[in-house]
Amino acid sequence: MEKHCFKKLQELRIKKGYTYQQMADKLNISKCFYWQIENRDRNLTYKMAFKIAKILNTKPDKIFLDEIKEDMR
Repeated sequence: MEKHCFKKLQELRIKKGYTYQQMADKLNISKCFYWQIENRDRNLTYKMAFKIAKILNTKPDKIFLDEIKEDMR
């Protein structure tokens, strides 16, 4: 199965004008760690999903739910 990034997360980050580094700084994690989350190379905890959603002024389900559901099919 081919891995894909979280497209909605990537789109929202870009729309807000945030770089990987800026998101990482806001989350108090490394740029590499954030990149791995967005590119699905690292498991996403609900706590981290909530923090990301808060930065992007939305809810975790709006960013991640559809893509995670798709993976389960």
